[in-house]
Amino acid sequence: MSDERPIGGIHHVTAIASDPQRNVDFYGRVLGLRLVKRTVNFDDPGTYHLYYGDEIGRPGTILTFFPWPGAGRGSRGTGQQTATAFAVPPASLGYWQERLARHAVAVEGPRSRWGDDYLTFADPDGLLLELVAWQGASARPAWAGGPVPAEHAIRGFYGLTLCQRQGGPTAELLAAMGFRARAEEGLRQRFEIGDGAARAHVDLLVKPGGAAGRIAAGSVHHVAWRVADEGAQLAWRRRLLEAGLAVTEVRDRRYFRSIYFREPGGVLFELATDGPGFTRDEPAERLGESLKLPPWLEAERARLEAALPPLEAPA
Repeated sequence: MSDERPIGGIHHVTAIASDPQRNVDFYGRVLGLRLVKRTVNFDDPGTYHLYYGDEIGRPGTILTFFPWPGAGRGSRGTGQQTATAFAVPPASLGYWQERLARHAVAVEGPRSRWGDDYLTFADPDGLLLELVAWQGASARPAWAGGPVPAEHAIRGFYGLTLCQRQGGPTAELLAAMGFRARAEEGLRQRFEIGDGAARAHVDLLVKPGGAAGRIAAGSVHHVAWRVADEGAQLAWRRRLLEAGLAVTEVRDRRYFRSIYFREPGGVLFELATDGPGFTRDEPAERLGESLKLPPWLEAERARLEAALPPLEAPA
């Protein structure tokens, strides 16, 4: 399985939260990510879909949430993406230790994994996060207008951890998708995809007797990988189908187009196009300020706005 236009790295990660305002306060005010889009879950428009990223939500920086008020807490385990790692400049871990402590966020570390130092902590719903001091972060643009000084700001994703009972089938699929095996230690194997500043790290953590995770608040719903455009996406869809995977039809997500399939260990994967991006329906300087709906839901705006809880975005 190959394609002349390879998968370019992580596009976005989508997780589940329980309280929209608390989610905005944590990711916007504490972590200093920009709320680049406030819309609804297109498949369940009774809840928000919140997108965070860099200044314009470039692919590789986007963490999104379905916040269902009152949702129960999930549990981490096999068949899940269990840790989401952001990249920060190499000299920034001390700043982040102090900042997180000021906001009463419990932090573990710094620790080191394959030469990179990192901190571990959880968001208010228990979603496991890491901040990795990575040399490549400095080559990525920083959002200068956020609450975190640009020299310390989060620079998109460093990588992800997939937890499985059996690693072989998932490792084979990753290799077929263009991921490069780079290191192995015990039951953890590292893969990379993409080049230069867009490079992403994916750790496959095998727990043979591990309990299956339960996806709810504090869990990752799916992981999206980058493809350049719709042509590349369709080519990958054909190849995935030929490999025996059940792949959805292309779905219009307004800011990108998507296909979905489950990898052998059970994690929901998505291939998402780089464009058209978040500025298609509001200018860069106003991103995330108001509720944006796709054309097919615009007629229901009054009903949806009345059902959604009030949301105060970060200043």
